[in-house]
Amino acid sequence: MELLRRFRAGNARVSSYRCPIATPAWSGVEALGKVAPTSRNPRSQEARIPTVPPPKRHPYNQWAPDARALDLVGDKWTLLIIRDLVTGPRRFVELQRVLPGISTEQLRSRLNRMVADGLLTRQRYREVPPRVDYELTERARGLTPVIGALAAWGFEWAWGPPNDDEAVDIGAIFRVIPGLVRPPAEVRGLVELVVTGGDDEPQHYAMRIARGAITASERPAPEADASVSGSRRDWIDALGPAGDDEALHVSGDQRLARVVLDGVMASSFRDARVA
Repeated sequence: MELLRRFRAGNARVSSYRCPIATPAWSGVEALGKVAPTSRNPRSQEARIPTVPPPKRHPYNQWAPDARALDLVGDKWTLLIIRDLVTGPRRFVELQRVLPGISTEQLRSRLNRMVADGLLTRQRYREVPPRVDYELTERARGLTPVIGALAAWGFEWAWGPPNDDEAVDIGAIFRVIPGLVRPPAEVRGLVELVVTGGDDEPQHYAMRIARGAITASERPAPEADASVSGSRRDWIDALGPAGDDEALHVSGDQRLARVVLDGVMASSFRDARVA
């Protein structure tokens, strides 16, 4: 009887034992979805952009090279995003700043589509707050002359003074210069364009001329061979239909500065059409 009592007591202890289970690093809904917890910091939202782009809504469905191209770049904002990345990579919030009028969801959707179509790369950095840079691929850089041709057509046929409801960003015009201006092959040098303005910090644009082409970056260029500076009002007068550049201050190599100025002034396109 004593042996039977001990056997039953041993079985009771075994049946009441529970094997310990490791607690996951996250729980609840996050554990069910196998998704790591995300920061509550709203400034990190740009890093959590969905990777699946939305479907194209209105494809042309034509076997033609122009239709195929428009399937990729014909949506609203796409070409302007490419234009504003010509000078280098930008963060999501920086693109919002230079693209007034686009909503957060529109920009997010468009960037997702452009990454999926091979027009942009998305680079994530392990920083706090999270940082995500967008940069043009070689495929998208091939559209630089297309944007330049579109700008030339706009100067010739659609240009005028700023409307009351239009945002004025002189840099948006400067960023089309690489596709718009074709300098002589023998001309080389660096031209700095500067927009000054009241309480705002001056905006600097460096235009590198070499081998019959121009590359642009947004940075101060104290080493420039020529510099052209003026207020926003001065640049509006110079780039507007009248082409009045008298208020702009030009220093350094005057001929080099004129290569860039004459190439981007609307009056040059008007005069060419008249001739």
